Amino acid sequence: MSSRSGIVDRLGGRTRIYWESTGTGDPVLLIHGLGLSGGAWWRTVDALAGAMRVITFDHRGIGQSESLTYAYTTEAMADDAVSILDDLEIDRVHLYGFSLGGMVAQQIALRNPTRVQSLVLGATHSGGRHAAFPESEVVAFFRRRATMPSEEAAWASVPYNYGPRSRAEQVDRIAEDIERRLANPFNEQAYRGQLLAASLHNCYRRLERIRTPTLVVHGARDRIIPAANAHMIAERVPGAQLKILEDAGHLYPTEEAAVDGAIGEFFAAHG
Repeated sequence: MSSRSGIVDRLGGRTRIYWESTGTGDPVLLIHGLGLSGGAWWRTVDALAGAMRVITFDHRGIGQSESLTYAYTTEAMADDAVSILDDLEIDRVHLYGFSLGGMVAQQIALRNPTRVQSLVLGATHSGGRHAAFPESEVVAFFRRRATMPSEEAAWASVPYNYGPRSRAEQVDRIAEDIERRLANPFNEQAYRGQLLAASLHNCYRRLERIRTPTLVVHGARDRIIPAANAHMIAERVPGAQLKILEDAGHLYPTEEAAVDGAIGEFFAAHG
């Protein structure tokens, strides 16, 4: 299976975005969430790369990407992602954004509609006053998380990231996630910048302008981004399909092994 990697210079070299490409076929760009590198997509890459060219990247300041500025917005993060497509000379791409990455994917679909073949929005929200936000306990934990030692923070996040079934039955898969996460520690300033970008995100009124075939995926037990957001997005985006995973929490790709196959089928249907 063919693999490549590279760096895209942005903003006169003040930001450098690291990307990886695996497999051949229709290209799909995966955009991960808060504090996570492109490497956190490893399960999904394995599932999709047999039929597609799967492109992942590290957000600015995360993993192998560098940035001299930590003033983030989801618009700026969307421009980072599009710069990778430009560098790879890809005109149209399937797009899958998860959590904060789903907010970035919304911006790409709205700002660059001709470049998006199909769109998957996973465990995300539209922003604005219409979004359903988590309980104050959850918000307080993720603000505090950046000050905690990495391993302590990773394990302390488990009750928020995963649903009850996964915590009882999938300890090994959760441990694999954490091992990978600890191998790619995040920069505290970049993490706080991403938190700010998420808090400022607001695409609610513009969602109805998305004409790209769209699939909205969400865990019903999500404590970080409540599932009510998925229903709202699916109602706002014309023709959107909705897939609710009844036993899953926020990190449903770990909890529901079959979901990547269903997402791959969605991309194939719109290839």
